[in-house]
This record gives sequence, structure tokens and C-alpha cells, in this order.
Amino acid sequence: MTGPLPPDETPGEFDFLAAEAAEVGRTGPLPAVRRVELELPDAPPVSGLLWGDGPPEVVLLHGAGLNAHTFDTTVLALGRPALVLDLPGHGRSGWRSDADYSPPTNAAAVIAALDAWTGGGVVLLGQSLGGLTALVVAARRPDLTRSLVMVDITPGVTAQDSAQVVEFLAGPSEFASRDEIVEMALRFGLGSGREALQRGVFHNTRIRPDGRVVFVHHFAHLGGLSPTVLSDRDRLWSAADEVVGAGIPVLLVRASDGFVSEQRVAEFRERVPAARVVQVQAGHNVQEQAAAALAALIPV
Repeated sequence: MTGPLPPDETPGEFDFLAAEAAEVGRTGPLPAVRRVELELPDAPPVSGLLWGDGPPEVVLLHGAGLNAHTFDTTVLALGRPALVLDLPGHGRSGWRSDADYSPPTNAAAVIAALDAWTGGGVVLLGQSLGGLTALVVAARRPDLTRSLVMVDITPGVTAQDSAQVVEFLAGPSEFASRDEIVEMALRFGLGSGREALQRGVFHNTRIRPDGRVVFVHHFAHLGGLSPTVLSDRDRLWSAADEVVGAGIPVLLVRASDGFVSEQRVAEFRERVPAARVVQVQAGHNVQEQAAAALAALIPV
């Protein structure tokens, strides 16, 4: 396989929104949402979801092996215009021929998307790989970033810290059914429950003509998480130093059952002394397991 996999269209991409809204207690009409695509001159195209009728106030970036729909319930609970991106190699964004999905490389595509679809001055939130990518974006373009929210990740987190996701992504590359993937995810303690996982697996897979189910993200076709993702911590800490120097407010949301240990929190506080740190009762995928709590923490 040499490129991103086309999505299945039944059910439709937005057919789950009513159920997701009910999960977070949202009543009334559902917000407008549409998919957008951006061609890039020197990289594969980037895709995303534009929520609401006004300019995006919040931009959200997902973790490795996920896609923009992981934030559906968070955005529904938030109730503000938002842009949610598929990172390169994920969802409907293009696959890189060099398989470089490191935060600095991802950041270039994200910056292009922010320039195209926002007026700048957004709250930039990223979870896991998305959090490291957001950190680099904020360092490179403080003019685009009103504040930064990093969800269950710091530059100090290692592959050993994130073994749960590393092991999951290194698992089988094809399956007999989507239910098989749901069961695997439940064994790994991912997601917020079976029904939500079924939705997430639908968005993150397609059924091949031979009936086998495969993930749409590139990592599943590379044998697992690329080593570039968590490499070069010095560069990431340098980005944190630049964010501090630019005076950008930083919030670290730590999952109670996630990847950021007390040691990593202490290290982060030392390097980003003005950062606010809040713990949320959830696993690593906070946006799925505690969507309303996460939405309530996002700065105005």
C-alpha cells in the first residue's frame, strides 16, 4: 500500500453525532461540521473537520494511531468553533513516503492548516503525539497560538512510558472483523466503552475488497510506531523553552492512569515553571474517556 486508504461511507462520517452528543449531555441542534482538505506544495495533503459557523477558536490534534474523530465528544461538550485535524499519515490526511511523522515534521503541515483555516490566536490542544506537535507549532508560530494545552504528554515521555500504545500499534495489521479490533482495544484498556470504541474503530478502519479489516493510519502498515515519533527529546525541550520565552500560557492535562509519571510532571514544571498542571480521572485517551472534563479545562 502506497497511500492513504479511502474511508468506508456506510454509515456516514457524521451519523454518530447524535449519540455522541447524548453521551456528554448536549441538547438542542447539533453544530455544523464539515470536512476540509488542503493541498500542500511539498507534502501530502492534510484533512480536518471544521466545527461551528465562526472562525475556529480551538485547534485539536490527536495522538498516534487515532484521527480527528477521537475529539467528537470533546468538541460537542465544548460548544465552540473548532478545527480538528487528521495528523499526517492518519485519518484522511496523506501518507508521507519517508514515513517521518515526528512532531517537527507534523508541525509544518499543521501550521499550513492553521494559516489556511484560522485567523490565528487559537487555543492549541494536542494529545500524545498531537501534544508534542502542538508544542513545536507554538514554538515556531507564537502568533498563531493564544495558549497551549498538552494532554498526557511531555517531551520527557519515553517509548517505555508509552508502552501501552507502542504495543497496540505493533499488533496485527489486518483483522477478520471490526469487532476483533474492539476486543483488542478493550484488552489494552483503551477507549471509554464498547459503544464508543465501535464508533472509533469504524472511523479508523476500512474493509478491503477481500473482507479483511485494516487500519487507515500509516503506522499499521509500517509495523508499528515510527522511531522518529519520540526521538530527539532535546529538540522538543528546546521548543518548550521557546514557548516559555514567548510567554504562551501552558496547561498540562495529566491522565490519572496515563503516561505522565510524577517524575515527568516534576521535569515539566522545572522546564515550564509557569505551566498549570491538572489531573483528570482517565486513561491516556482523555478526550475519549473524560471528554466533558477535558472540554471544561480548555481556556477561553
